[in-house]
Amino acid sequence: MPEHCGGDRWAILHGDSLQIIRQFEPNSFDAIITDPPYASGGSGQTKTRTPTEKYSSMSKDKALPDFDSDQMDQLSWMFWTAAWLQDARRIAKPGAPVCLFIDWRQLPAMTLALQWAGWTWRGVAVWDKVASRPQKGRFRQQSEYIVWGSNGKMPLERNVGCLPGVFRYPNPQNRIHVTEKPLQLMRDMVQICEPGGRILDPFAGAGTTVLAAVQEGYAAVGIEMSDAYFQRSAERLKTALESEVNQN
Repeated sequence: MPEHCGGDRWAILHGDSLQIIRQFEPNSFDAIITDPPYASGGSGQTKTRTPTEKYSSMSKDKALPDFDSDQMDQLSWMFWTAAWLQDARRIAKPGAPVCLFIDWRQLPAMTLALQWAGWTWRGVAVWDKVASRPQKGRFRQQSEYIVWGSNGKMPLERNVGCLPGVFRYPNPQNRIHVTEKPLQLMRDMVQICEPGGRILDPFAGAGTTVLAAVQEGYAAVGIEMSDAYFQRSAERLKTALESEVNQN
């Protein structure tokens, strides 16, 4: 068991997803929902730039910690993504959904990696971020995407309602992670899993998926390689969930 932190129905494991995923038993999870490193260009195409330099305009004295696996070229990133997705499919139950955030640059590579790993690709949903940096004469880059599929057949009889194909939420304020997703967005997303299921997020980051899952009544496990974000996500989960208990 790697270093970990957890509570009722949740855990954050500290380490490399490629190693930790292989330690789980087959059929351990009802859904895989994650926001992996994009290894994308951000505001520039230089792969040697750090994630903070690519995706954030914060000054150096206020910059958030960087994270790993975001400086590969597209082919390397696609093989890496296919590798962990193949391992993730082994520990997902038959019919389990998989949802993967990505931007427009890596969208084609993500769909290829998903299929190469043996998942059934079922579509693409959209996260409308509402606002983005305007550029005269160009369309705004205000959308990111959710590539989704399933581990084989996905019966319509699953106890899940009809979910929207577009989610409209602005970027969160007071983020603790460079690419943190809105909590309400993730609370909507996790509902692709059947009630009472167990969700895995192999790239936990700020712990948003895990927190959203627990708040919606699921069990969840996150994996985080970064020392800084392992600590931040664990503290966030503890604080948020303890506060809910005290309020009740």
